[in-house]
Amino acid sequence: MTFQPRMQNKIEGFSVVGGLHRRCWNGIVADVWDVECAPYAGGYYVANDPRLFILLDMRGPGNSMVKLAPKREAGVQDKEHHPISYVPAGMELWADMTDVEYLRHLDLHFDAEIVARRLMEELDPVRLMSPRLLFSDERILALSRLIATECANPQPLHDLYGDGLSLSLIIDVMKLGKAEVRKRSKLATWQLRKATEFIQENCMRSIRLEELATLAGVSQSHFSHAFKASTGVAPHQWQMNARLERAKQMILQGNQPLTVIATETGFSDQAHFTRVFRKNVGTTPAHWKKTRVA
Repeated sequence: MTFQPRMQNKIEGFSVVGGLHRRCWNGIVADVWDVECAPYAGGYYVANDPRLFILLDMRGPGNSMVKLAPKREAGVQDKEHHPISYVPAGMELWADMTDVEYLRHLDLHFDAEIVARRLMEELDPVRLMSPRLLFSDERILALSRLIATECANPQPLHDLYGDGLSLSLIIDVMKLGKAEVRKRSKLATWQLRKATEFIQENCMRSIRLEELATLAGVSQSHFSHAFKASTGVAPHQWQMNARLERAKQMILQGNQPLTVIATETGFSDQAHFTRVFRKNVGTTPAHWKKTRVA
């Protein structure tokens, strides 16, 4: 489903030049507007999603005033020192322009949920709901100009180009740092003992993760991560190691054919047993036996 920004406005004195230039990416919409202004122009905008308003160019002897409510004190927006404003979802942005002849701006709307899923990291709700009006940042401006150029490009580049630029801009605005690697908690001693004993006793059959998690009294996801944090290997690899140890004992204890050993230790056939044995032990069962018996 394509993300479409929903915006309401009540404005006067603006005349769009050349039409809207829009590009849509995954959870992000970028609009570039070229606008001619009457001696007085203004109004308000409100959107259902967070957005960035970046002033790229402005001509005329007058100035542009920006504020969050009609009766609040306004700040002067200019392309040199205060070109960027971040407006949270559902918050009005009011603008009053006097003697501004022309302006060009980039509006970048994004769906916070989609962006968070893509980044696999929750966006800080405090940052999302905190407006930042009339600030400057060279990196954000550089990215904004590149995005605006791509929006107006009659022969757009690959979607990953504009998408990557826009996602980078959002990461910068939201101040998302590198995610710290979480240390996985380990199983308690009694949980690990129960699990490994159960695997040892039942290694010849298929053991479901649900069985092991129930023994430990935790969720399957928690058990899987905690078991690996405790042992260094996943539960299925621990079971495979137990099968192979049983197979080694059988190889050394008698003269049973490898086909029988393979079947009794839970492998589908001798070829499967040999592949797994070589992968985990580093050699074939027959060669391993020779090195031990000789």
